[in-house]
Amino acid sequence: MSNNDNIVLNVSGASKRFGGVQALSDVGIQIQRGQVYGLIGPNGAGKTTFFNVITGLYTPDGGSFSLGGTPYTPQAVHQVAKAGIARTFQNIRLFAEMTALENVMVGRHIRTKSGLVGAVFRTPSFKAEEAAIKARAQELLDYVGIGQFAEFKARTLSYGDQRRLEIARALATDPQLIALDEPAAGMNATEKVVLRELIDRIRNDGRTILLIEHDVKLVMGLCDRVTVLDYGKQIAEGTPAEVQSNEKVIEAYLGAGHKTH
Repeated sequence: MSNNDNIVLNVSGASKRFGGVQALSDVGIQIQRGQVYGLIGPNGAGKTTFFNVITGLYTPDGGSFSLGGTPYTPQAVHQVAKAGIARTFQNIRLFAEMTALENVMVGRHIRTKSGLVGAVFRTPSFKAEEAAIKARAQELLDYVGIGQFAEFKARTLSYGDQRRLEIARALATDPQLIALDEPAAGMNATEKVVLRELIDRIRNDGRTILLIEHDVKLVMGLCDRVTVLDYGKQIAEGTPAEVQSNEKVIEAYLGAGHKTH
């Protein structure tokens, strides 16, 4: 397998403007299969905009995007999910009144084959597929460590467990790339340790992860490669060690009078 065959996500020239503000200018990344890839930068640097462009929440003004070697157009989250990118959100978006199991089953339905007719008439193939979906959803809850809460409503789970449920639901779509938006936000130290172990486990099982995160220590301890944005531009890319010793990165994070909004 050549190096190019190993690239899961390839983005080049991504640009996005909001009114008079150039939020992204010519940003690109390449993520190799099996990597945890970090996206960091100070507040207002363009991280979230770039993340939202990749995952279809925002339509870019320019740029080329391919997933597993196949071009895709990031115009809608559900289209990007079908292409093979599953994302979580900084503000947890679960179906609060559904059980944990049902939440994961919803994620799995994107890959189902029985259509509306099968669902309406409860055909044998529909019933078999539903049973398989339910079994797979339970497997994924076990995998992320919350299998015992399968029948609990999502809103009753602890904050850290809700985060893990979101990851289980993302995994249910069988994605080529899992995009995690600030997964450690609001977590205590113990929950962060559990999260790190889970992300490590997902990577070790051959999955590819894009991680946007404010916790620089977590990123540097987890990621294979990191891109740093500042004022919508890419100022560094490399291994955590390379990025941490980069003068532009040090200045962006520590420079006097840097933006705080």
